[in-house]
Amino acid sequence: MKKILGIFFIYIVFVLQVAAQQERQKLYHPEADAQSEIQAAVEKAKKERKHVFIQIGGNWCVWCLRFNELVTGNDTLKNYIQRNYEVVHVNYSKENKNEAVLASLEYPQRFGFPVFVILNEKGNRIHTQNSAYLEEGKGHSAKKVLEFLENWSPTALDPKSYKQ
Repeated sequence: MKKILGIFFIYIVFVLQVAAQQERQKLYHPEADAQSEIQAAVEKAKKERKHVFIQIGGNWCVWCLRFNELVTGNDTLKNYIQRNYEVVHVNYSKENKNEAVLASLEYPQRFGFPVFVILNEKGNRIHTQNSAYLEEGKGHSAKKVLEFLENWSPTALDPKSYKQ
């Protein structure tokens, strides 16, 4: 009987750990109002002189989760994003495809997932990035991601950056 209880206890601990890990990986929220979240990010970006970085994908997308692990686990990328962007994760799943939002962003889903959209501080789309160009091996290249972020940052698009 003790052996059965011990096995049962180990099983319960395992199930709880798996459930906790799955909950942590809920990066995308089908129930979220993506348009409101984007608008709030634009307002904050305008005040802080940043751009808006929209990551579109779903919890079903391993590449979406890997990208997020890279940019939150790499201090250089994390700090660069915090200084230059307001981040919004827009869900795309069978529960909610956010079709109206994606139409307003000119159909970025055509590139697959994850896909990234950069908005300026006025909320205008200035770039859509196919994430396949940032891949390396079974993930994304920190170097390529940083270069992409630098090329679409507020400083990169500020005419003052190019005056002699």
